[in-house]
Amino acid sequence: MLVYGLLILVIIIFLVRSSSLSLIQEPKTWTSSERTRSIFLFLWKFLGYLGMSALFISLGLMMGIIGYHWAAGLSWIDSLVEASMILSGMGPISPLSTTSAKVFASLYALFSGLVFVLAMGILLSPLVYSLLSQFRLHLKHENYQQDEHLAK
Repeated sequence: MLVYGLLILVIIIFLVRSSSLSLIQEPKTWTSSERTRSIFLFLWKFLGYLGMSALFISLGLMMGIIGYHWAAGLSWIDSLVEASMILSGMGPISPLSTTSAKVFASLYALFSGLVFVLAMGILLSPLVYSLLSQFRLHLKHENYQQDEHLAK
């Protein structure tokens, strides 16, 4: 829940900084159509990253459903519930009786943590890039020259 709150906050900050409500004078004056195009381009790219993140989460969920159905012998709907709860970080629901089911559950729990980190990394990368580029716009020209000199 905290991640979603931070995500909404970052989107609001980007939209406010991109709109005419910005309190900091930008070096370049943007026309209304350029600003609108920039916001729509950002949202279009963000939706693409959101789709990619949802794809990875869906693939992880499908792997969990198949694994719980095969290893633990759960029904498809119970496998869906179990995989969803593990993937979301809530924990297991059904008691697991076999050793293979317990081994699968522990491996799937570790895998689910990596899927969550991957999905959040994909989802937050355009937001972080946008925020960093917003901060970069307000540096003085001599700082750019100094950075280029250090990069060589």
